[in-house]
Amino acid sequence: MSALAIGALALGAAACSSDDGKKSGPSASASASASTGGGVQLPKLSGEKIEVAAVWTGPEQANFVKVLKEFEARTGATVTFVPAQDPIVNFLGTKIAGGSPPDVAMLPQVGAIQQAVAKKWAKPAGPEAKAQLAANYSKVWQDLGSVDGTQYGVYFKAANKSLVWYNTKVFQNAGVSVPAKWKDFLSAADTISASGVTPVSIGGADGWTLTDWFENVYLSQAGPEKYDQLAKHAIKWTDPSVKDALTTLAQLFGKPNLIAGGTNGALQTEFPASVTQTFTGGDQPKAGMVFEGDFASVNIAETSAKIGTDAKAFPFPAVGDKAPVVTGGDAAVALKDTKGAQALLTWLASTDAAQIWAKAGGFISPNKALDAGAYPNDVQRNIAKSLVAAGDNVRFDMSDQAPQSFGGTPGKGEWKDLQDFLKNPSDIVGTQSKLEADAAAAFKS
Repeated sequence: MSALAIGALALGAAACSSDDGKKSGPSASASASASTGGGVQLPKLSGEKIEVAAVWTGPEQANFVKVLKEFEARTGATVTFVPAQDPIVNFLGTKIAGGSPPDVAMLPQVGAIQQAVAKKWAKPAGPEAKAQLAANYSKVWQDLGSVDGTQYGVYFKAANKSLVWYNTKVFQNAGVSVPAKWKDFLSAADTISASGVTPVSIGGADGWTLTDWFENVYLSQAGPEKYDQLAKHAIKWTDPSVKDALTTLAQLFGKPNLIAGGTNGALQTEFPASVTQTFTGGDQPKAGMVFEGDFASVNIAETSAKIGTDAKAFPFPAVGDKAPVVTGGDAAVALKDTKGAQALLTWLASTDAAQIWAKAGGFISPNKALDAGAYPNDVQRNIAKSLVAAGDNVRFDMSDQAPQSFGGTPGKGEWKDLQDFLKNPSDIVGTQSKLEADAAAAFKS
């Protein structure tokens, strides 16, 4: 089994204090609430209907519904999952304009939370939810859900986005070992290619996967201070540090023979397929390894490969002195200031709720009180431990911190610019110019 003891890079997330003294939602009382185990108190909500919007599909949606079903059982409420589309802010805007907003939305970007607050859609988290956050979450995760000192978001699902999953049989047949440095990663790719298997699978049809490639290279190569500056657009995308990171990426993107399906194939491959094609096909899979977060385990589970034996993971290789540690997450935000919406935020901040999805797999919780034994295998257990052990030293996904028009919209902004870069990795200066123009417009608006 590969080592997943990922060293916590000294990271940080600039945010405001999570407690401004404001209160909203119902107050907890012994007469109004019932103890539900795990220290969380939930009110009786018999007959109340709650809608929750999220972009999750497939296994992720199914596992989240299990969490909602337990909430129903404990409160008597009826909860409906509302499938949303990316960008979710646009989806919610349509629902709100039509007078039918969901009670709660799962927002996958820090920028989306900030937009929801700016548009006056989001409602502050109540005292019960904040109490669960204080008990179960490190400050950084509370701060990430705060805007101007007010708590809005409850980060329920997190991700370790600095992992490379690999087909152990491919590595064994090629005689390569797990690479720790970028130069070793490229060397391993060449060796795997010579063995008759295309080494790297890239889900380029989903532009967000390419932002993750860039962020991991940039964080390791430029360092956390530059990372923070670029995330806030305090430095321009024409900065030499961006040129350096794109030049590094071009060492892979510029070799179509190392990419499953070549450049065109990668641009037509969606993320789920980029994972499954790495772990199907017996001795001749379409790729030997695929970069992405812990959530790739959900897609691996759809194949016959067994995580921990057939499929293992190693930390994203270090380009600079240290390997990067990038995280992401989905936060629950109330769009209605109702008893049911506030109770659901409280539930999602609890250890009981996190345990349900953790047992199902394909999930990492930022909840530090969750027993690591809840995870189904050592691979996910170690990934979760490394994330929690980092405490407040976590660096959040850069594109998820940006305005959604730049960092979170299919076919536009950073997603599109990096897809164009994958298509033409020699045009580094042109890519920088497009990224800067799109970023400047998004941050200005």
